[in-house]
Amino acid sequence: MQHVSKRNNKPHANEEGVISLMSIRNGGPELNFTEMLPTEMSVKIFSDLDIRSLCRASVTCKRWKVIIEGSEKLWRSHCLGVLAVCPREVDWDRSDGHSWKVTLVRNYQKSCVKRRWLKGKYSNIRCVEDLPPNSMCSLDVETWGEILEAELER
Repeated sequence: MQHVSKRNNKPHANEEGVISLMSIRNGGPELNFTEMLPTEMSVKIFSDLDIRSLCRASVTCKRWKVIIEGSEKLWRSHCLGVLAVCPREVDWDRSDGHSWKVTLVRNYQKSCVKRRWLKGKYSNIRCVEDLPPNSMCSLDVETWGEILEAELER
């Protein structure tokens, strides 16, 4: 009969009940914080990430993806924090039943174009041929009005 070693798969805790990262690295399985913490705490940690980092984190592992993709709270704060093209467009997406993530994705490119215009990046553009490739998308009338006002003030 072959002897099978039963390894303790749980991380070791000290007297105060704090899990040692060294025990996870050296003796226990590789656990990530989302497996040790309640989901609400993991969402709180992920909420400190910017949009790009959040998207990258969501492809790290299945557990992270489930938490990040399933948290409307994470995407709502980013969606409302983006320089929205038009608040009505966000409202329309939400009333159409789109999630906060879908709403963010649908409006993110527009908000980037608007931000570049308002910062004056395209102030020296005199004709369509002068525009950098893939730099434009359709914008609503209110957004073009804001851009026109900014250009007139320059």
